[in-house]
Order: sequence, then C-alpha cells, then structure tokens
Amino acid sequence: MSATPPAPAAHPVSVVGIGADGWSGLSGGAREALREAEVLIGGARQLDLLPPECAGVRVGWPSPLRPGVPRLLAEHRERRIAVLASGDPMFYGIGRALAEELGPESLHVLPHPSSVSYACARLGWPLEDTEVVTLVGRPAARLAVSLHEGRRLLVLSADASTPATVAALLTAHGFGPSRMRVLEQLGSEAETYVDGVAESWAHEPGDRLNVIAIDCRASQDALRLGAVPGLPDEAYEHDGQLTKRHIRAATLGALAPAPGELLWDVGGGSGSIAIEWMRTHVSCRAVSVERDPVRAERIARNADRLGVPGLKVVTGPAPSSLSELSELDVPDAVFIGGGLTAPGLLDACWEALRPGGRLVANTVTLESEALLGEWYRAYGGELTRLAVAHAVPVGGFTGWRQAMPVTQWSARKPPAATAAPSPAPVPLPGDRT
Repeated sequence: MSATPPAPAAHPVSVVGIGADGWSGLSGGAREALREAEVLIGGARQLDLLPPECAGVRVGWPSPLRPGVPRLLAEHRERRIAVLASGDPMFYGIGRALAEELGPESLHVLPHPSSVSYACARLGWPLEDTEVVTLVGRPAARLAVSLHEGRRLLVLSADASTPATVAALLTAHGFGPSRMRVLEQLGSEAETYVDGVAESWAHEPGDRLNVIAIDCRASQDALRLGAVPGLPDEAYEHDGQLTKRHIRAATLGALAPAPGELLWDVGGGSGSIAIEWMRTHVSCRAVSVERDPVRAERIARNADRLGVPGLKVVTGPAPSSLSELSELDVPDAVFIGGGLTAPGLLDACWEALRPGGRLVANTVTLESEALLGEWYRAYGGELTRLAVAHAVPVGGFTGWRQAMPVTQWSARKPPAATAAPSPAPVPLPGDRT
C-alpha cells in the first residue's frame, strides 16, 4: 500500500476480468464498462484482445508494477478508468493492489472465471478440495510444503518453463510418480493439454498461459513429512545443532503460531523452529537469527527444501542483530534456542515482543536454567522440564536411553508490560536444544 493514499478518483475504477477467449467471453456489463472508459489500463496481451470500439487511451502497466500503480491512477484520476485483469481480478490479480490503493468502495469489479475455475471444470475436481499454489513471481520451492500423498494441486505457472521445473521438484522430493497435466489457453478456442508423470516428464515447453494439475503420489522411499510440527530429524541438514523432533513439537505448541504472525527464531541452529512455524500456514512469517555464517547458509537451504523459501535469515550475534529487526516489524512470538546467557538477550527479546505476544526459551545448561528461573519468578508463565527417552538395544535386550532433559520457559507478554528484569548472566554460549 502506498504511504500517502492518492486522492479519490472522480469515477469508480472498473476492474474487468478477461479470459483467453477475449471480447467474446465478456458479459454485457463488462463490455459496456470497457466501451465507456476513457483510459484502458492493462498488459499488452490483454489490451490486444479489445476491439476498436473500445476507444479509450490504452496504457500499459509500468515496471516495476506495484510502485507505479499510485502514480498511474493519480495521473488519470479525472477520467473514466477501466483496468483489465486476467480472469478473476481478486484471485492473485491486480484487484488486490487496487483495493489497497484506492479502497474497495472506489472499485467496480467485474470478474471473469479464473483459470482455476476452468481447470477444475475440465478435470472434474471439486474446487473447494483443490489446493492452489501460485508460482507467478514466487520461487518454485514453495510448492514443497503442499506435497502430500493423495492431494490434488493446481499450480499457476509463471511461464512455459514452469511445468519442467515443477516436474524436477516433484521428483527431487520423492513425488516422481505424481501425474501432471498442463492445461493451456483455458477458455479459448486454442485450449489444449498435455499429460505425463513427473519423473519421466519429457514435454517441450508449450504456451506460457498454463495451469499445472498435480495428482500427488509419493514414491515408496519418500520421507514422510506431516502437516503438523515435529518433522523427522532426518528432514534437516544439520551439524548437531537441531531442536530434536519431540522437543520441537512441544516448542511449536507453546509458541502457538496463527495465520499472519511473525516469529523471531534467535539462535537459529538448523532453522527447524522457524521452518515449521512457517509450514503451519502460508501467511506465517519468520526471521531466523544465527551468528555462524555456515549455519545461516544451512538454514536457508533447509527452508528452501522444506517449502518455505520466504524465511528471512539474519547472520550475526544476538542481541546486537535484533535492533535493526525491531525497526522493520514487531514479532508476535520469539523463540530463543541458543545464547540465552548472552548479556541483555532476554531483555531485548522481551522488549521487542508485541504486547500479548509469546516468548519461549529452551535450554539444557544449569546456567541458563537458573536465568529462566529468575524470569519465571518475575513474570510467571510456565516453567517445564521436557524429558525424552528412546528404546535402544542393550545386548540381546532393549532398554531406554535418556536424552538430555530440556528446561523450557514460556510466557505471554501482558498488554501493559513492565521493564524486564536485569539479572547478571554468566557470559557462556547457550546450547541449541
């Protein structure tokens, strides 16, 4: 959204969805809006679909698009404007940007069936049971989080090369047996599709206007990744600095992610907490702070492979690295998995936290445990000892091997939080637990 909202337009802006079938597929109301418009704004392909009877001045979108929208609208605000959008303008379309810039009351939206609606109609898939992933202007790696046996996915392609990219990604993630159908020019007379299997995909790039339908099928040796926190430890590349599976599940339960929330993962290790926070919902955001450059690069690789390439990784020590983050956005939750005894770390995290937000800290050392005890006495919350044992061979029998117990403090910052206590921490590095 622009910092300074533009002055209201003299007339409502018509936002007209148009499909690959062009003018012939438009409703009477949509045609009327385009005929009456003094200015027609859209992409070159969309503008070329209009007949000469649409006599308005034709204006292409600026590049980059989003920063240029306010200026373009302000330039023509005294005239009748019609904006062309692909399919449904409010479904991954320009309608969102226009609503944020002008306000919904300043728009007259005339949607057309989206490519997703057309695809489900052709495939016989219930739209409400079909997950949609867009790769338009987004990394293909984000598709990985949606891969589950038996799921049906529709992927909005960036261009003609996207199907081959998707086939390679499916194969690399153990979903090579998945059926893929690429539907091109949906709704037009040139509509067609190609069919195949991801691991043997050999089709040449076709039309850039395409949607990919995927029937997810996992190979027998694919690592199973569930939809809830607590992924297998072997899903991560790590050097031992990894919050182990059962502790990780309990930690995410205490952090309680919700859609749209932001997490700071301080002492990122392998990035598992931030990654699984983001996997809970597509709108969840996270920043992982890690002082070791090698580990920071490893976090980015893990995030990419596990479907959350949007994870922001900050390389540097805490708490000094947190000051610039505070200027960008306020966290809804903070997890401290390493470096607890660093002077001022807990104070800085508590201070940065949004009122009502949650702070969770894990440790295995006595020094850090003593520090958490002080904070527990000052602020309450929950102080928990987590212990996990695994069955292992003992000679010809089976016994329990106890992992190091983890002390966890979790607390909610009150709406009118007071200053944090200032204990005298021992300057020892905390362990990633």
